Amino acid sequence: MVCAPSTQSIPSISSIQSTPAELPISAATQVILVRGANGEPEFAPKFDAQLEAWKKVAATAGAQTTVIHEGSPAAAADPKDTKADEKTAHGTLKKALTALPPEGPGEIWIVMMGHGTWDGKEARFNLEGPDVSATELAEWLKPVRRPLVVINTASCSAPFLNALAGADRIVITAVRSGSEKNYTRFGEYLAASLTDPAADYDQDKQWSLLEWFLSAAARTAEFYKTEGRIATEHALIDDNGDGKGTPAEWFQGLRAVKKTRDAMPLDGAAAQRLWLVPDDGARRLTPDQLAERGRLETEIAALRARKSSLKEDDYYQLLETLMRRLAAVYEPGS
Repeated sequence: MVCAPSTQSIPSISSIQSTPAELPISAATQVILVRGANGEPEFAPKFDAQLEAWKKVAATAGAQTTVIHEGSPAAAADPKDTKADEKTAHGTLKKALTALPPEGPGEIWIVMMGHGTWDGKEARFNLEGPDVSATELAEWLKPVRRPLVVINTASCSAPFLNALAGADRIVITAVRSGSEKNYTRFGEYLAASLTDPAADYDQDKQWSLLEWFLSAAARTAEFYKTEGRIATEHALIDDNGDGKGTPAEWFQGLRAVKKTRDAMPLDGAAAQRLWLVPDDGARRLTPDQLAERGRLETEIAALRARKSSLKEDDYYQLLETLMRRLAAVYEPGS
């Protein structure tokens, strides 16, 4: 079904300061949870459950968390009020995003739970009151140079991937095109995967963003298979910045195994090295150390991908150098 926008309302916005007071906001992980319009009453419990799951995992991560539109009462905005938009979820989302420090090592996670629409030209995420378009979200986030994750679990969300993809960004959508307009179950299964041991594919006792994506996509596909239905949603992930996205079926385990026609690096490598809830070792690192670890792990992954084109001695010499630098991140001076 395509959900029409609901009546306008004053959004509920709350901030949970879970990070140490002395930590600069640009160095802290920030999570912005956007709970969209119900569309129909039957969807309210589903979106509420997803929101609660994300709030819990964000709190566990010690992230600075902002919740936008948390089931607030309806209240029509005055069309004559020049500041009416500021009282809607649309306006408060804009304010929250444009207030983000544009630079720094701290990650920004934006998770959108709700319905979407697409008119053939523009995709929108349904909010109480005015909806937010992919174009608007891209414009608000344009100055951001920090690591950015955007997860849109709504129907018709694929154009958000095209609009938001870029360097140091990971974008996940519940569907592969704007025309996939039925209610999506991907968001439900993604929320269920956040602390599910079965979603820890490599059994390292932490969940990477890639593992969450693959687990949710697999459970979504299993739902349609079990119900004997034609799948009406196909999730995508983009972390190489090309704005095309890769479906879960392209992965074998945690590695994308199909090749792109334009020889671009495959998606998934960056998402596999990103955790909202870090392990104990990562918790002891500073934001700068975490950023350095990420850069080195990216170099190591790229080197391993080139192994067949290098002489054996050269490959292992380069690998040893990178591994020593990685060890030094955990033990400076080693």
